[in-house]
Amino acid sequence: MRKITTRFALLMAAAAVMPLLAYGAVSMYSLRTGAQETVVQGNLNVARQVAEQIDLYVTGSVKILKAVAADLQQTGLAPWQQDRILKNYVLEFPEFQELTLIDESGKATISSRLGRPTVAVPGSESTKIAGTLMSKFSVDNDLLPTAVLAAPVTNGQRQVWLVGRLNLEEMWRMVDRIRVGNQGYALVVTGEGQLLAHGDPDEKSRVARGDKMQGHPLITALNQRKGDRTASAEYVGDRGTVLGVAATLPSLGWTVIIEQPQSEAFAIPLALQNQLGIAITIALLAMLVAGYFWGRSFIAPILALMRGTRALAQGHLEERVVVDSTDELGQLGLAFNNMADKLVELQEDVRKKERQAVFGRVAVGLVHDISHPIQNIGNSCKLLVKMFDDLEYRESFKRTVEREFEQVKRVLDDLRNLARPKPLERFPLDLNKALHGVAESMLPSAESSGISLETEFVFGPLYIEGDLYALNRIHRNLITNAFQATPPRGRVVIRTMRQNDEAIVEIADTGSGIPPSRLGGIFDDFVTTKKQGLGLGLALSKKMVEQLGGTIAVASEVGRGSTFTLRFPVTKARPAQLAAS
Repeated sequence: MRKITTRFALLMAAAAVMPLLAYGAVSMYSLRTGAQETVVQGNLNVARQVAEQIDLYVTGSVKILKAVAADLQQTGLAPWQQDRILKNYVLEFPEFQELTLIDESGKATISSRLGRPTVAVPGSESTKIAGTLMSKFSVDNDLLPTAVLAAPVTNGQRQVWLVGRLNLEEMWRMVDRIRVGNQGYALVVTGEGQLLAHGDPDEKSRVARGDKMQGHPLITALNQRKGDRTASAEYVGDRGTVLGVAATLPSLGWTVIIEQPQSEAFAIPLALQNQLGIAITIALLAMLVAGYFWGRSFIAPILALMRGTRALAQGHLEERVVVDSTDELGQLGLAFNNMADKLVELQEDVRKKERQAVFGRVAVGLVHDISHPIQNIGNSCKLLVKMFDDLEYRESFKRTVEREFEQVKRVLDDLRNLARPKPLERFPLDLNKALHGVAESMLPSAESSGISLETEFVFGPLYIEGDLYALNRIHRNLITNAFQATPPRGRVVIRTMRQNDEAIVEIADTGSGIPPSRLGGIFDDFVTTKKQGLGLGLALSKKMVEQLGGTIAVASEVGRGSTFTLRFPVTKARPAQLAAS
């Protein structure tokens, strides 16, 4: 019932909500893409501004150093005057911790320091900026980045170097003050990949170590884009997935990187996307619920017909459907009820004919099975009148009457057991021993029919819970059927096996076999192909096997023979006499 209603609701949703879903998906994609692009451009603008400020800071320091060099080139300056100029500039511009003049031999001649100078002219690894040399950066005693600048000074006929130690504390503090959102930080990397400054307090130790950043995704991207001064990417950093942007300083070749956690950078577009998704989901669920209930009311007649059809299939022919409509579904319901009425009539007619057929078969079988013993008894009675004085005949008459009455009693017992099965008493018994006794008793009948009766029993006793009389009757019936189906010089084999916790009995013959069309009904009541009998042997055998907790099955091939297989549960109990001994 739910399946067809659900499908109808889904069909409505597909027709009405799918366009909304498509529009929502496109809108969400456009919104997220546009918002992400806006965030990236905003962070890039921050990186560019920081790069410009750092560029101004460094180039301003270079200009200061060149201005000092220009003052020192004035003619006629005494050494004490040059010393005063250097000390004044150091006091006026805290960017420089030290200013020292170094001659051609590398010896310091004049210095702003009171003690021994600590600077030297940068070597071959230096960077040239506006005619000055800048060394690689290092960390001073205060864990602040510092570098050495050297500007040439013409002193008469000699060219000396004005060397200054540049203190980047202000740049450090400027980078430290930069925040993008609540968790976004800036970092500065030199052209050689050296980490110069980091805005995250937890990462400042990396500056002190002089970490190399050549493997950073943004540095790699900038190196691959020779003409582009900016780059952006999303990658996994120390704080999870981050959005990173980079901008280079045109004069120094340094790179300013802004990193911000992706969850914070895209928080607004993600929130809008979630809101839009929730709205679309609510609309879809509302449409599904409406379609479900409207579909139930629309499909209710079909569901009623389905229930009625299922009830008829299960044999409830009294089932009728109520369809309160005058359309095609109402006409279909009326036709269904008419069909059910017709089926009731046909079923009753079939039952009458089946009863007549069963009574006919029973009557024919009873007439055949009882008429012969009664006729023998009648003939013997007639002879008894004439030969009453013959004692030998009187004894023969007695045996004949007892035998024929036993046959009549057996037929009546079969009919009674079929209608009301007799309860069986179950005791532990050896299945091999019971079969051996049955085989011995039926060996003369096999020899008289020219049939070889063979036994193949599993080694040792095979104990089951059973009724000896019922088992003997089952086995005799199956063996007798095998004799009747097997021509002279044929074979009937009785074998036992043990498989897991089951005792298996097989009675196989080399007879004519059973056609496949009859295999499915050979255990039904009153089914027989013999000229005599009611056809109750196999039906009663099956009922008794099932009463004993077992199963019976048959496999047959026309012209090759049949094999009846009985399976019984093996028991751990033992017969009372055996247990007592």
